[in-house]
Amino acid sequence: MITTIATVAAGLLGAALIWLGTNAFIAPRAAAAFGIPAPVDHPDFLRWMQPKGVREIVPGIFIFVAMVTASPAVLGWYLLTFALIPAGDAAIVLRSGGPKHVAYGVHAATAAVMLAVGLVLLLA
Repeated sequence: MITTIATVAAGLLGAALIWLGTNAFIAPRAAAAFGIPAPVDHPDFLRWMQPKGVREIVPGIFIFVAMVTASPAVLGWYLLTFALIPAGDAAIVLRSGGPKHVAYGVHAATAAVMLAVGLVLLLA
């Protein structure tokens, strides 16, 4: 039962990543609110939203591939490893003088959820 709940949580994480990444292409100004204090109307900044979008979409897809093809433990290891990305994002937001509520409430919280789900999948 706990493995099923953790797998569903992993799927929700994957869907959220794909949605966030897609937003970087559809509405880059809105998606730019990930915590970096920068002029979001600057064309160079908006161009950086495309690689950010890809960086979100591909891991989201990989979660679904792992859910279908791998064991829960492999999915757990992936989530544990992948949690480094939002943890790094939190550090980048803090180092760049971005809002702490975004660094902790969005990025660090995402990393914590990924760690928790990954650990459950590993230990179940």
